[in-house]
Amino acid sequence: MNISSLGEEGMNKLSKMLDNSSCGWRQLANAATEHPQFRCSENELTSCSIQVLNAAGSPARTLLAWLADRGCSIDFLQHYLRKMDHQEALQFLATAVSEQIKITVQPQSQQAPLGSRVVLTCRASGPSGLSYQWFKGKEEILHEMGSLPELVLCPLGPAHQGHYICRINHGEKCIFSTWARVRLLHSAGSSPGCSSMFPVSGLRISQQPSSQAASEGDVLVLKCRAEANPPPQYEWYHNKVPMPQQKSCSLRIPCVTTEHRGEYRCKVFNLYHEAWSNTATVTIGPSSVTEASWVEVDRGLESQEVQRSTTRSGVNPVQQIACPPPAAKNFYATDKVALLIGNMHYHYHQQLSAPISDVHELTNLLRQMDFKVVSLLDLNCQEMKSAVTEFLLLLDKGVYGLLYFAGHGYENYGNSFMVPIDAPASYTSKHCLCVQNILTRMQEKKTGLNVFLLDMCRKRNPNDGLIVQPGTLKVTANIVFGYATCVDAEAYEVKREDVSNGIFISFLKRHVCEDEKVTVMLDKVAEDMGRCAITRGRQALELRSNLSERRSLTDRIQPLDSSASDSARNLQWAIAHVLPESRSLNFDCGVKVQLGFAAEFSNIMVIYTRILEKPAEIDSCSAQLTDFPQEVDIDLKKSNQETLLEAGCLLLIKEELPSLEEHSLYTRIRSLQRLKRDLTFTVCLHYTYSNMDEEVVERLPVSVGKPLVSKLNLHESRTSSSCSAIPGPSLDSFSCPESSSFASIDSPSNTWPHYGDTGSAVSQSDSLTLFRGANVPEESDSPGELDSHQPLTASKSLPHSQVNEINYKFSDMYNLHSL
Repeated sequence: MNISSLGEEGMNKLSKMLDNSSCGWRQLANAATEHPQFRCSENELTSCSIQVLNAAGSPARTLLAWLADRGCSIDFLQHYLRKMDHQEALQFLATAVSEQIKITVQPQSQQAPLGSRVVLTCRASGPSGLSYQWFKGKEEILHEMGSLPELVLCPLGPAHQGHYICRINHGEKCIFSTWARVRLLHSAGSSPGCSSMFPVSGLRISQQPSSQAASEGDVLVLKCRAEANPPPQYEWYHNKVPMPQQKSCSLRIPCVTTEHRGEYRCKVFNLYHEAWSNTATVTIGPSSVTEASWVEVDRGLESQEVQRSTTRSGVNPVQQIACPPPAAKNFYATDKVALLIGNMHYHYHQQLSAPISDVHELTNLLRQMDFKVVSLLDLNCQEMKSAVTEFLLLLDKGVYGLLYFAGHGYENYGNSFMVPIDAPASYTSKHCLCVQNILTRMQEKKTGLNVFLLDMCRKRNPNDGLIVQPGTLKVTANIVFGYATCVDAEAYEVKREDVSNGIFISFLKRHVCEDEKVTVMLDKVAEDMGRCAITRGRQALELRSNLSERRSLTDRIQPLDSSASDSARNLQWAIAHVLPESRSLNFDCGVKVQLGFAAEFSNIMVIYTRILEKPAEIDSCSAQLTDFPQEVDIDLKKSNQETLLEAGCLLLIKEELPSLEEHSLYTRIRSLQRLKRDLTFTVCLHYTYSNMDEEVVERLPVSVGKPLVSKLNLHESRTSSSCSAIPGPSLDSFSCPESSSFASIDSPSNTWPHYGDTGSAVSQSDSLTLFRGANVPEESDSPGELDSHQPLTASKSLPHSQVNEINYKFSDMYNLHSL
């Protein structure tokens, strides 16, 4: 929660507490320097100071405004104030935070039959760290369900009758929900799922809706009739969600699709009574249009109708369909390219945990199927737009294109929107990326397969009333949408101590590498999610597709002849995934230090230092990195650490590094896509001589060019021609061998080639091993310094066998409720 949520009055009160010299705004500014994004320059501090010359000026208020603009949360501010031991300000913030806790969903009174399932729900918005506790009367519910937002009573028994209330806690502050009463219905006719014909207090259901199996495009009709006095009213529910337009005894959907499958129930009520119908399960199969002859109607300029039947003359349509189909065709891709984006550290919205591991695991799985994968974390709006543009440049006729997004999102009027990390508190479509617009641009490339895997919420955005009109889609029959959740529903994460996973990826990784049609593979994922008790009623995969051919993500690659311009574009992107060359630094004292580089993601790099040689008279020494550019994101507390875990890297393990007696120091650099100039830093050698106590420091400046994806300049807007932002010669000036295309860049090797100069041209032989490992944590070592070149590999993931066994803790990927 941003500190601006305190409001003008709250910010002014806090400013008065900080406008002093002993424990005030200057000490706060110094404490905030531990996070680079909150560091103030000397000019900014001077601007704060001169506010005292104004009668109404406040240095603290100016500083707080700057911190708010840079995304400082209340949690961060409390952390800084604790370092200052400013008790008055801390007490004020604690009180202000507790006042901001608001219950958004109150528990509702319910009545249900014996043995049924009742769920009481209470949700609240406010600061992070809210906890829930349920009470039945005055007795606290101690089992694990009593500390979740949803209290499940199943199977319902006499002991469950009574009044329930939920307490929401934040530290020592708390608020209570309204009371909800749970009653047991002893008469079967009024209970959900009961088919009894006996009246219940003057209301009885005379006709129950029946389960049906329909095909896409069919008309679905469900009927429920009841007798009552006063006359009954009807409300239909689909998967426990009300259907506002269905208020009669007959539910009719003229053209069903896969989104209409699920459970339907009808609530019948009048002024005095209420009853529920049986549950009717509707399954939706493939379109039934193939069971009859097709008639094509061609409307020309003069609206003349020309009918052409696809049924052979004299053959019954059913007999024609029954004829054995031809042998299955072996499909192939001219190339396979994937763009994976995971947004976690949002400036104004709830932080997420799972995208880092989800993107990492899916990257490795796609690489096993020969996809060229670009994996990026924490992109703002401009960077997302540029990344998509670069991704589209790699697509061509017959290429399989896959886009995966994990983060906040929403869906309005059938359009899905991916939310960048810099989206404002009340964002709209102009701050986000429309997935359907991306699909339109992909179709222009005449791709062989377009797959979208969207691991995000699909709730409606009340701040966005604009109906976005994407470009006209072509009828290509090669589109697959795999949504992690249903329309107007949320997606969840599995919280673990070390690495979190999204629910979607936890199940997807079981099947994604299977040699099945993409839609069949995703159906298996949906079935697995449906069998998991913890996801039932919360999250269900939704599949939308018009894929007519048996295309699989495992299809082999059969490249087409590429033009020189295509090869140049592919080579540009490949060059943008080159790590800096490992190098040795010689200090005046005789110490020799090695710099090595490893790629965790396409925009995250780990730099490590090792002491290779030191004179005998030097007792101890270490090489530390400092003075990085402000554009990149480095946690100063976690820089120059002895283990990768301490450096903040969960997905690289030290055991995979070459074994050396000398220890290494690791520094993790994020947000390389924001680097506007060459990456420069200083290597500080700290050492002591055996006969001296005083430490000596030597410094050497280092420049490693623009590593990895920083060469693409994603921070720059693209021109209308959608050309790459990489500086250098134009595409027309490139003279590339055919082997420099993406299809030829692939290689069984998982290691990076070595380049003497990061800015030099890439030879044809080097390009053969360039791209395959672009997203695997790899290490670049200097030839001659080490005996072997070993890659860093992935380590931790959620084991398949534990998906249904672990203790789940859900964290909503809120796009709206966390405001």
